[in-house]
Amino acid sequence: MELKIAQTDAPVQRQQTGTVVVPSPSALAVSYHRSGNVLWTVSTGLSLIIPGLLLLTGVSARLRRLAHSIGRRWLLTVATYAVLFTVVTALLTLPLTYYEEYVRQHAYGLSNQTLSRWLGSWLKGVAVSGLGLALVVWIPYLLLRRSPRRWWLYAGLATVPLATLVLVVTPIWVDPLFNDFGPMKDKALEARILSLAQRAGIDGSRVYEVDKSVDTRTVNAYVTGLGGTKRIVFWDTILDRLEPDQVVFVAAHEMGHFVLRHTFIFIFGAAALITVSLYAVHCVAGTMIVRFSHRFGFTGLSDVASFPLLLLLGGIVSLILVPALLALSRYQEHEADRFALELTRNNHAAATTFVRLQEENLAVPRPGPLYMFWRGSHPTLGDRVDFANHYRPWDTKEPLRYDRLMRPAE
Repeated sequence: MELKIAQTDAPVQRQQTGTVVVPSPSALAVSYHRSGNVLWTVSTGLSLIIPGLLLLTGVSARLRRLAHSIGRRWLLTVATYAVLFTVVTALLTLPLTYYEEYVRQHAYGLSNQTLSRWLGSWLKGVAVSGLGLALVVWIPYLLLRRSPRRWWLYAGLATVPLATLVLVVTPIWVDPLFNDFGPMKDKALEARILSLAQRAGIDGSRVYEVDKSVDTRTVNAYVTGLGGTKRIVFWDTILDRLEPDQVVFVAAHEMGHFVLRHTFIFIFGAAALITVSLYAVHCVAGTMIVRFSHRFGFTGLSDVASFPLLLLLGGIVSLILVPALLALSRYQEHEADRFALELTRNNHAAATTFVRLQEENLAVPRPGPLYMFWRGSHPTLGDRVDFANHYRPWDTKEPLRYDRLMRPAE
């Protein structure tokens, strides 16, 4: 769960009372925000158009025939189709991906990445996606063959262990393919963070520093992994540009996600959304196949050539349901902010953290209700600064919400 932030070129302003003022967004930030909305609309449209075209043109069925000629057996056919589908869709979206990840980031001064490094990352991403899809796509299709009436329920339930497995292996097998991870270089700051983790009740904490300055000028930190692979990851850019107290607050925020079990809650929320989406696909797909089977090139949903149909219908349903998942994410991020404030009791560091991050990235502090409804996974930057300014229950002797989860300071 990333600590998403916003940016403006305006200086940090502080009132005499110590309240941190939310700066107005710069013209560059507004431009980046607006162009991002356009890009999101185009990307969302393509995520529906491309599966539709692969269906109506019969390309998906031809990919399945090619996969069968290569794999022969059912399981190998499904896995081969997954790889072929991944490559085809990656090539179709390559122009937009190149613009979004390379051209646009350089145009706004947010990227250090060379073209060769970007291309290498893109190729590795395609390979990982193809392999990942090949390893899991057989599950819903096996369920479709074995239980045509309840496959959607079993497939939805299967997302829980699958997502858990992904979270366990990603930090150790996937992430290092794209960046170099290592221990924090600032040992004094690392000791402060580990001491805070002990107070938060997190034993065996691990803090990593990742070399992101080779790719980007933006700053970020996130929590990842489960069990023995759980860790807090700081980009080297954030460690270079934030004050130690601000870094400690960011660490406390990420600890909040661990202590409050946000990852597990989010997995179950996502599984519920996927299950509902698959049920909608189950209800609608049969009628569509009967009507367009001559164009699709298959006569049953259990044919792996129907995969674009699953994506198309699931994508439409997700557009309707995803705001609920985003609302859950915003709530979790808000509570992680509350946890961090109660753990550190450093309101000024918290508020200036968001503004300092705001100075390093490009966004707007209050993007509006439509953005938040469809895209906002975090509370607005302005709301987070306001909350950091005013949440002080310890000053008024009010009970802390998460005090019971913390160990006394030594």
